[in-house]
Amino acid sequence: QPQLVESGGGLVQPGGSLRLSCAASVFSIYTMGWYRQAPGKQRELVARITTGGDTNYADSVKGRFTISRDNAKKTVYLQMNSLKPEDTAVYYCNANTVIYGPKNYWGQGTQVTVSS
Repeated sequence: QPQLVESGGGLVQPGGSLRLSCAASVFSIYTMGWYRQAPGKQRELVARITTGGDTNYADSVKGRFTISRDNAKKTVYLQMNSLKPEDTAVYYCNANTVIYGPKNYWGQGTQVTVSS
């Protein structure tokens, strides 16, 4: 079973920054994404990056968050700037591919709390 291990979450004040990392045991053929789930809400896509480097973002984070991937390190990053209280959630790393058959994997999640 492939593993995705997130790190970098924590408590930050509004307007602050955090950088999440996800180290993956599978990587090169996978679209990598970050999702989040706030209490009482459904899990939602935050940002996604394809194997070719194409990205897409939720409207709520455009201009504030940046997703990137380092194929040599098998790691995907989420740089989060200008954080708001509404960004508070558990953030999950996701790996998805349809090459050689559909596969979808999740990390265990990392808590991000934006509060003064």
